Amino acid sequence: MASIAKVTPVSIATAAPDAEHSLSGLIAGEAISSGDACYIKSSDGKIWRSIGTAANAAAVVDGFAAGDCPVGEPLSLYYNIRFRYGASLTPGSYVYLDTVAGGLSDAATTGGTTPIGRVIDATRIDLVRSY
Repeated sequence: MASIAKVTPVSIATAAPDAEHSLSGLIAGEAISSGDACYIKSSDGKIWRSIGTAANAAAVVDGFAAGDCPVGEPLSLYYNIRFRYGASLTPGSYVYLDTVAGGLSDAATTGGTTPIGRVIDATRIDLVRSY
């Protein structure tokens, strides 16, 4: 399994996402980096980085952070969007939730069994929710 966990996106390749593809008005429960897969924790209503180490609530992906955000600050999540990466990706391959918090992997993990993205070309990935 090759982790593409900390391949930071260069930009959102999709035009400004509309309200139908974003979640806003939420607060980061931890420091979150651009491109991190995230979920909304039911116990506090805050945004946390998703992780695929176990099949639990933290393995859900509600959306992706478009920028860095410190703990306690507002953050919007986006889904059904395209991110541009600076890495050399394999077109046509699927991406899954990684065992590194917020990261992406090219192989399924214990908690990340559902694809959350598809590589479009060498630098772009279409990303979706895990449900």
